Amino acid sequence: MPNQTSVKTARNVIVVTTAMLSFISFWRASAIVLCDLASTSYYIGGIAEHAIGKAAPWFILGVMLFSYTVRALYIESCSMFVRGGVYKVVKEAMGGTLAKLSVSALMFDYVLTGPISAVSAGQYLVGLLNTILPRAHVHWHLQPNLFAVLFAIGVTLYFWWQNIKGVEESSDKALKIMVITTVMAAIMIAWSVYTLIKKGFTLPPFIPHFSSDAWGWLYGFRNSVRPLGFIGIVMAFGHTLLAMSGEESLAQVYREIEAPKLKNLEKTGFVIFLYSMLLTSLVSFFAVMIIPDAVRIGRYSDNLISGLTMYLSGPLAARLIFQGFVVIVGFLILSGAVNTAIVGSNGVLNRVGEDGVLTDWLRVPHRKYGTTYRLINLTVGLQILTIVLCRGDIYLLGEAYAFGVIWSFVFKALAVLVLRYRDKTHREWKVPGNLTIAGIELPFGLTFIFLVLFVTACVNLLTKRVATISGALFTLVFFIVFEISEKINIRKANERHLVRHDGHIDKVNLRRVDVLTAEDCSVTKQKRELVAVRDPHNLIHLKKLLHEVDPESTDVLVMCSKVAKGLQLEGNLTESTPDEDLLFTQIIAVAEKVGRTVVPMLVPSNDPFYAMARVAYDMRAQELIVGKSEKYPPEIQMEKIAIAWGAVRPRDGHPLRIRIVWDTSEYKEDLL
Repeated sequence: MPNQTSVKTARNVIVVTTAMLSFISFWRASAIVLCDLASTSYYIGGIAEHAIGKAAPWFILGVMLFSYTVRALYIESCSMFVRGGVYKVVKEAMGGTLAKLSVSALMFDYVLTGPISAVSAGQYLVGLLNTILPRAHVHWHLQPNLFAVLFAIGVTLYFWWQNIKGVEESSDKALKIMVITTVMAAIMIAWSVYTLIKKGFTLPPFIPHFSSDAWGWLYGFRNSVRPLGFIGIVMAFGHTLLAMSGEESLAQVYREIEAPKLKNLEKTGFVIFLYSMLLTSLVSFFAVMIIPDAVRIGRYSDNLISGLTMYLSGPLAARLIFQGFVVIVGFLILSGAVNTAIVGSNGVLNRVGEDGVLTDWLRVPHRKYGTTYRLINLTVGLQILTIVLCRGDIYLLGEAYAFGVIWSFVFKALAVLVLRYRDKTHREWKVPGNLTIAGIELPFGLTFIFLVLFVTACVNLLTKRVATISGALFTLVFFIVFEISEKINIRKANERHLVRHDGHIDKVNLRRVDVLTAEDCSVTKQKRELVAVRDPHNLIHLKKLLHEVDPESTDVLVMCSKVAKGLQLEGNLTESTPDEDLLFTQIIAVAEKVGRTVVPMLVPSNDPFYAMARVAYDMRAQELIVGKSEKYPPEIQMEKIAIAWGAVRPRDGHPLRIRIVWDTSEYKEDLL
């Protein structure tokens, strides 16, 4: 007999709110990554010129060209793993210890991304204010570093709150930031070209001139290292590598990209390459060729683009207006980089936590927004501490920042290279430059990328004292935290006699709905498909449907029955069992892999077939899709569903198509 409490409508349904995934277009994904990558155009020129002199634009150009090869690493890893960041790839290739070490270095990158961007935004804003105030007869001179620190803290706290509310809203803001940045970049490039044509120009010299800070521990060997020798070129390359920071954000945002995922990822990669290439490298050239050396190095090293506007050809009033526009855009994009850093670090820590490396307490979802707010709080706390300690020094932040950037790339490249030999499964996409001899693949492209990154990282250890010391200490501390946290989790699992699952388990919020309605499930589209699941290892029917549906016109609901004894459901409805956690994790993984939104739910009933029919009728689903039962043949399975549908549907009810799907075939029937 069906559960009598469900005669009128499904009751006590448990909706999995944090699994209602929202996917974004490749334009929005590009905007999120570009808020980090393109933001470097505002400060990389000054940092690089301080280290290697007027040759900086050439090496920035070289870094931006090389960035496309690094981006190829991420596309290949994402084609293998939806969550294809450094941690996942290194763990699959070289084990958990090196994976934790690599993600520790990556966290140093993320912790510094926010501060360097926010402090730079503050430097641009205070520079504008100190230019405008005297012209307005206001005799105040704001202290640049103090203002930048206070401003950076305020911006960081603002984006902390935005990320507490979720990535969807943050991606919308990132897209708006990049639209206005594009307008600024187009004006800047056109006006700079006009200025160079009118005034004439000389290209920057190619030979770098290293400052005393740029030599680091190699200072005693400065007379024996030729600027255009191998070590000199690698040194200069290393001092400008910061220009392509932000690549890891591409892997973190991949899980949010809508279908077709890989194709949209390739589009995203090309968009961010073209955009950052034009903006970052061209601005560096324009600044060196247009701004006089004495003024550029002394006054505008921390706000280079702002200084560029003041030396363009044209009326002073127009230049002042454009300078204000540039600073406003800089404030937006640099502040957006703070958001990107929080999004990326939260994604990385979540991935580590899913494997039991972080305690469950840190991964508890926010009751209202479903975000892992404690991990966000941890990242933001470290960023604010960094802002206070740096005291507004952009060059200091840039030097330290380089450590996390380069070593995360090294671990990534090595892991992808190792996986070419350890994992022979089919890849949808590979880094180009492969040659097969006698059945053995020789990945020349991958090997070249790894060697360039590894050699640069080794030279950076010797030439960047601040980065080496601070980065090594931070990485070691985070690694120790990961080790201790993982041991605590293992001990708790042993005490509770729990079997640790080999793989990540997502944490989800459960919300009880007394009476099931479309509004409670955020179901708004006219066409609705209901998928019934039970076995986390048998989701073939869900995968097939997600590849078929049009997300613009169809909502997909995924239900599993929470079997009750008698008329009462035992246990706490607001807590999931380990088996249900595993099932939700696999549902989320399938949805992420395809790039489609689903609405998972648990339905209590003492008759699973009746529960399927009840939910299908209440939600007015056009189709009910189930997997092939191990217990019943398809004909008997169909008969049981038909009987349940007859008990639920009144005479004037809507029809329902039943589909039983398995590996090689499917059995379907229309029930009137």
